[in-house]
Amino acid sequence: MNKWEKFRGLVVFAGIIMLLSLAGCKSSKKVGTVESSGTKAYNEFFASMQEQEFNFNTLSARLNVDLNLPDKNMSSRVDLKMIKDSVFQLSVQPFLGIEVFRIELSIDSIKVIDRINKRFVTESYSGLKGQTPIDFNFYNLQALFTNHLFLPGQQAISPKQYNHFRLKQENGLAEVKTKDSMGLLYTFTADGEEKLLATHISEPSDKYMLQWDYQDFRLAGDQPFPMLMDIRLLENNLSKGNIRIHFSRIQTDMPLSMDFSIPAKYKRITFAQIIKAISNNSN
Repeated sequence: MNKWEKFRGLVVFAGIIMLLSLAGCKSSKKVGTVESSGTKAYNEFFASMQEQEFNFNTLSARLNVDLNLPDKNMSSRVDLKMIKDSVFQLSVQPFLGIEVFRIELSIDSIKVIDRINKRFVTESYSGLKGQTPIDFNFYNLQALFTNHLFLPGQQAISPKQYNHFRLKQENGLAEVKTKDSMGLLYTFTADGEEKLLATHISEPSDKYMLQWDYQDFRLAGDQPFPMLMDIRLLENNLSKGNIRIHFSRIQTDMPLSMDFSIPAKYKRITFAQIIKAISNNSN
């Protein structure tokens, strides 16, 4: 597997939800290079960052999603439902509230219903070996959608794992870096209040990059939440497309129904076929 194939797997994991949805229908701020001083300050920073994270047991929201590729622009409404550390679903409704895709990610599998073509995908992550990076998992994708710091391949970050990150601070901004076992570099940018502003993921040569920016923070209940997420895929620092996710109608800790029944006449296809279809549509 070459570097692009490995990185594409990560992009698919982090972006397939929206890319799939819309097939049917800024860069991070630079910070200084001064190392943080002292173990106490280092640990306090990460503890504070975790305290600032958006807290929820269940989450539901309406999203307006804009996909911009070099040769096409598309938009859709998407309804999001999430049970923390368990499962989340996206219902894609580009036309008058009519669902065309339903996507579900759980801890160990991904499912997609394509109502237009009457087909579906259901595969375990272990069955996707070779198509997606091993380290990047459900919990990391959940963290991207909910503005959380994460450690690749892990469910949560304990104080004993703070030393997996490298911290640099200057002028009220912080840059947090870590790597996964494949060598992908994860760079998180935070402000002076330890609020996460961006997640940047790149492969070792910096040829391919995924940038996930968090903007327009507003109160959802009594917690700040980024109502705009801007996701960019870059190749050699040139944009290959971006997805803008606008959140509205956010509710937390309400009972949720997570139905995912598949009609009997729908045809099962593979995840590889979905990736191929997206790749063809993106060329």
